[in-house]
Amino acid sequence: MSFSAIVVAAGSGTRAGAGTPKAWRNLGGRAIARWSVEALLAAGADEIAVAVAPDMIDTAKAALCDLPNITLVEGGATRSASVRAAIAALTPPRRDQPVLVHDAARPFLTQDHVSQALHALAQADGALLALPLADTLKRQAGPVLETPSREGLWRAQTPQAFPHDQLAAAYAAWPADQEPTDDAQVVTAAGGSVAICPGDPLLFKLTYPEDFAMAERLAAGARLVRTGQGFDAHRWGPGDAVWLCGVRIDHDQTLVGHSDADAGLHALTDALLGAIGAGDIGEHFPPTDPQWRGASSDQFLAHAAQLVRSRGGEIVNVDVTLICERPKIRPHRDAMRARLAEILGLREDRISVKATTTEGMGFTGRQEGLAAQAMATVETPR
Repeated sequence: MSFSAIVVAAGSGTRAGAGTPKAWRNLGGRAIARWSVEALLAAGADEIAVAVAPDMIDTAKAALCDLPNITLVEGGATRSASVRAAIAALTPPRRDQPVLVHDAARPFLTQDHVSQALHALAQADGALLALPLADTLKRQAGPVLETPSREGLWRAQTPQAFPHDQLAAAYAAWPADQEPTDDAQVVTAAGGSVAICPGDPLLFKLTYPEDFAMAERLAAGARLVRTGQGFDAHRWGPGDAVWLCGVRIDHDQTLVGHSDADAGLHALTDALLGAIGAGDIGEHFPPTDPQWRGASSDQFLAHAAQLVRSRGGEIVNVDVTLICERPKIRPHRDAMRARLAEILGLREDRISVKATTTEGMGFTGRQEGLAAQAMATVETPR
């Protein structure tokens, strides 16, 4: 289902203690807001507007710069002002296209949560995730301690989903001098119906310092580590240079292929595609398609990296091994690592390039061709 999303990340988070606003603190090595953005991208969000406090825009850019389809919006002094600004910043969609509103302080969002909220829209004008109250309630009324009934009471969570135009109209009608506690309150005040779907205890909101300690313990298990491998080989043919791992090397032969025959980049592209179950390089760039004749293979690798990130994934490290008798790889290894780092947007310490020979055996040993194999490790939302 096509949808857009709003991530509210403009609050100061003073109850969480002094320091960086909570949405931009690190959790498991990444900004808290990034967890939700990655999960929404992995669930298929067409566009995400992230509401950010004006003085945190640069921090937000640094935390989210490599993710696609993100619009940073200056948030307001209140949550509702931030949501209004984010609604206005979204590309005008179909009137009934769903918009999900999610609090950045709930980082353990999953694709299942998103799917539940979207499907619940079939029965109502809005949907929210919520949990029934399990604890006994107490209310202090002077010297008397009362025990209210829990029946019919829910703990509202996010994401909350609404048709775009209905959410926009509800906020336009909401009194400017009143602050709602969530988006469902705004829509119901405008006459809309809101469905409740099962919430998740893991969607708890990070509010107090002790919440962050619990979140750190959970963070280690909230991401899935995936590994892919790739292999490629090309024949030697007449020429005066060869492209390997994005670097041109003068040589008395060249590799023969439909594109520039960069076996290192081809193997690594397949490794990244394999890690996310996205097929192989031939499916994305068919050798029968004339537009890729002689093409630079860096665009193939950049495409695979973008696919990883569009699914909310992060490339952890890559390892390429070139198998050949000639040319000598060691003199060019640093340049290859630097070029791969540039294409992938990674630090060089996450990139390895190695070379080996087959001691004169096989087609590489007879110098009939060159081969490359690659491994890639990525993390994605579960």
